[in-house]
Amino acid sequence: MPDRRRMPPIVVWLRRDLRLGDNPAFAPSRASDRAVIPLFIDDDGTDSVRALGGAAKWWRGKSLAALDQALRRCGSRLVIRRGSAKDILPAFMAEAGASALSFNLSRDPARMAEDTAIIAAMHARGIAVETHDANYLHDPAQLRTASGNAFKVFTPFWNRLAALYQPPAEHAAPLILPSPDAWPEGIAIADMLVTDAWTKPLAAAWQPGEAAARKRLEEFAAGAVTGYATQRDRPDVDGTSRLSPHLAWGEISVHEIWRLLHRRANNALGGKAMPFLREIGWRDFNMHLLADFPALPWKPWQEKFAAFPAKDNAPALRAWRRGQTGYPIVDAGLRQLWQTGWMHNRVRMIAGSFLVKDLIIPWQRGEEWFWDTLVDADPAQNAGNWQWVAGCGADAAPFFRVFNPTLQGQKFDPAGRYVRRWVPELAKLPDALIHEPWRATGAQLAKAGIKLGRSYPAPMVDHAKARLAALAAYQRLGKGGIADGDTQASLL
Repeated sequence: MPDRRRMPPIVVWLRRDLRLGDNPAFAPSRASDRAVIPLFIDDDGTDSVRALGGAAKWWRGKSLAALDQALRRCGSRLVIRRGSAKDILPAFMAEAGASALSFNLSRDPARMAEDTAIIAAMHARGIAVETHDANYLHDPAQLRTASGNAFKVFTPFWNRLAALYQPPAEHAAPLILPSPDAWPEGIAIADMLVTDAWTKPLAAAWQPGEAAARKRLEEFAAGAVTGYATQRDRPDVDGTSRLSPHLAWGEISVHEIWRLLHRRANNALGGKAMPFLREIGWRDFNMHLLADFPALPWKPWQEKFAAFPAKDNAPALRAWRRGQTGYPIVDAGLRQLWQTGWMHNRVRMIAGSFLVKDLIIPWQRGEEWFWDTLVDADPAQNAGNWQWVAGCGADAAPFFRVFNPTLQGQKFDPAGRYVRRWVPELAKLPDALIHEPWRATGAQLAKAGIKLGRSYPAPMVDHAKARLAALAAYQRLGKGGIADGDTQASLL
């Protein structure tokens, strides 16, 4: 039997796949029984890689710490280096004396180009490379329309995906990972942690890591998934999976989620898991859009919207960010985001529509804020969903679908529990007024301890008028012309 310690080790390069279970990147190590060096490269903000926002960076640090602990239980550890992967990897492979590299492919266009260059560089050095598809349901290059183009409409995309998709064989988590004779040096886990005071509410709201992700999936599968179709739009109940940050960092495999829920959908759940699996398909759809249109995070997919007269407005944007718009459901969402790094999906749509269509502020400003404050910030999902709300993306909500924040609050938070939690200054208002405090009488406001315009802001715009102004601008856009005088100020 060969002595594994005399055989060159294998480097397993980890990125947004911070897990041991169902991770094919570890498959070569099990097949050979050679020493394994798990490597994470902090390439934040290098070259064409977009710098992480604060909340995502906090999650990443916690997730790396959890992964390192899991690796140590296998007799291994995580090595962290900082810099551009295309520069780090060749030197690291030589330093470690490694003869093979295994990693999961990225579908981020910027990283895809880098992956291609890295593979070529490894082969030029005689290093074997194994790549895997592990973080999405289907390779965008292999899922096309009959004419060979990328799908632009979700429903036919989903129908095609659901018909073709077969979960790959599950990869069991390694129980033991052989160690090299000497471990390469790396950045301490502590140096990757974000411990500023503002992160304390995040720590109270979340537990990053693979174990927590699997626990959350089991809880969701045993409970909320059965009512997901009707409860997912209710921010006042626990009706969603809350798996998005775990998926964003690859702490759980999307294939594992599909296997578990699809199996239960065909059995005990009687198909009730399918609405959630369709949302998993939407996640793939956004990724396919980004792969086909790399400018998705900053450029409208529908070119005509480049001429839409949205204007930066620093005071209005600041009020929106702080949850001080005067519309309770919008303010509740932005405050939930700031305190927990997450916002309920229905409220994301409401808050996004308000920014773009009531305030006429570019959707890119909202995308940037979410990128900085979301623990589940992901290039494809963040950009794709913002373009959907703004009406300028592929298969987006029509621009004329302007969310009425008052009616949305009354419909999806009927008793005001969500608003009362995140906008406590309104807590004493009766249910009938919780979503429109401006309708309260002076006596009702006094009884609730509210001074409208002081303790809680009056509405910063009249929604009805703002809606008409936005639609008028859109109509002129559709006719091919926006007048020079159509500024944000004139619209509102």
